[in-house]
Amino acid sequence: MKDKLGAPLYILHPSSFQKRVINPRYNLALAINPRYISAMNQSSTIDKLLTESHTIAVVGFSSNPSKAGYYVPAYLQRQGYRIIPVNPNLSEGLGEPAYAALADVPDPVDLVLLFQRSENVPPFVDQAIEKGAKAVWMQQGISHEAAAERARAAGLDVVQNACMLVEHRRKN
Repeated sequence: MKDKLGAPLYILHPSSFQKRVINPRYNLALAINPRYISAMNQSSTIDKLLTESHTIAVVGFSSNPSKAGYYVPAYLQRQGYRIIPVNPNLSEGLGEPAYAALADVPDPVDLVLLFQRSENVPPFVDQAIEKGAKAVWMQQGISHEAAAERARAAGLDVVQNACMLVEHRRKN
C-alpha cells in the first residue's frame, strides 16, 4: 500500500513496536527490527562524518605501528584527514604535535576518535562536548550508550563500535 505520493505505508504493530512495511506487489508485510533501523541511522552518520570531518583528534593515539591506535590514524592521514594525537605520554605522532588532553588542543576539532576502553569513554565524551567537537567516534569494540546519549543531547553525531578505517574503505 502506498500513500497519494507513492511512498510506502508503515504500520506500527502495538505488541512488538516494530514497524511493518506493507508491499502490495507481493502482498507481504516486512518487519523491520529496531536494531536494524539504528544500524541504518549509524550508517548514514558514518557517511556524513567521513565526508564532512577534516580535523580528527585521536584520543589514545599510540606510537606502536602494530596497534590500531596508530595504523588507523596513519591510514586516515594518508587519505587527507588532519590527525591530532592525544596521549599524555607522547610529544608527537605522525608529524603532528601530541597533546596530553583534548582540552590542550589549540585548534578546532571536527571529530574525536576514541581508542579507549568502553568504561573509560564518559570523561572523553564530556571533553569532546566541552571542546566543541561536532562528533564522537568510538572505534570497533568500544561503546558506551549513556555517554553516547549525552553527546547526542549536546548536538554531536555519534558512532559506536565501528572502525573508521574499515568504514572509509567500504565507502571508497
